[in-house]
Amino acid sequence: MLRVLEQALDGGVEAIQLREKDLSGRDLFQLADRIAALCQRYNAQFFINDRLDVALAVDAAGVQLGRTSLPIETARGLLGAGKLIGFSSHSLEEAKQAEWWKADFILFGPVFFTPSKALYGAPQGLEALKEIVEKVTLPVYAIGGINAVSLPATINTGVYGVALISAIISAENPTIAAKAILTKLTRPRDAANRPR
Repeated sequence: MLRVLEQALDGGVEAIQLREKDLSGRDLFQLADRIAALCQRYNAQFFINDRLDVALAVDAAGVQLGRTSLPIETARGLLGAGKLIGFSSHSLEEAKQAEWWKADFILFGPVFFTPSKALYGAPQGLEALKEIVEKVTLPVYAIGGINAVSLPATINTGVYGVALISAIISAENPTIAAKAILTKLTRPRDAANRPR
């Protein structure tokens, strides 16, 4: 996995999120520590899914929380103002709650079908994504089934950026795949230096 992540970073990926719910705390920390060093080498941001303790231990850029995580307000108190907090939203109501709770950004999806998000319900689709983008002031990242083919229509919703897995990880050459996807993303980073 580290080799593939390095290839993706070499292709220009600006952020990586570690989401390994089945690892023990020690194993998760050891993996996170290695990925954090890799991200630092490529000047990329590194996020940990749900585990604030691990995020703090490896000095990650922030965490990705969801509806069963610690409350955003509690996470902010532990992480401080210098770290980013993302929130995984599956509806407009959840997105508005994340905005109210002062998350820094939202991941919304799954937009399209993807095996990694099948447990979270049917794909939300582009219309639902567009509604979130229009009704929430936070940067919204689309997630779920996004690839080079679906990317232009996804970007046309006004979304701030995308999060994806298989389009790069499963590619024959992750570096080339990352570069191809990034050439279609033209939106620059904002003042808060959030990743695309």
